[in-house]
Amino acid sequence: MRSTQTNRAPHPARILLVDDNYDGVLARRAVLEELGYRVVPAHSGAEALACLAEQSCDLMITDYKMSPMDGVELIRTVREREVRMPIILLSGFADCIGLGPESTGADVVLQKSANEVSMLARYTKRLLTPKKPAGAHREAPAKVRAQGQS
Repeated sequence: MRSTQTNRAPHPARILLVDDNYDGVLARRAVLEELGYRVVPAHSGAEALACLAEQSCDLMITDYKMSPMDGVELIRTVREREVRMPIILLSGFADCIGLGPESTGADVVLQKSANEVSMLARYTKRLLTPKKPAGAHREAPAKVRAQGQS
């Protein structure tokens, strides 16, 4: 019996996935679970905050355009509560309205595009990879505004 190499995470991180679009949650959840992550879905900002009050998560991925609380408001509330975790903001409007880490509080802002799945997988892995100890050769990555192309 031979083993096959997999892209699954060795120690599954818990990801809070927030989107008021149920199809968006299903699609992204399927991708993230295929990569080996544990996904906690939330369909509103209020539901996400309730989840965070009950359990800790290693990463939050949130859509921008939600109602009544949009993704930026959710991020602001999470940061005010001093919840320590990286955050990815997804938006089809990132380029149009100039959303970036400095204006949203997210660690990464991803433009929804044909490359969204690969970019989401890449930045999820990057944000969940433990930082190198002090004195390591490379500096920690800066906050990123990622576009649909790589």
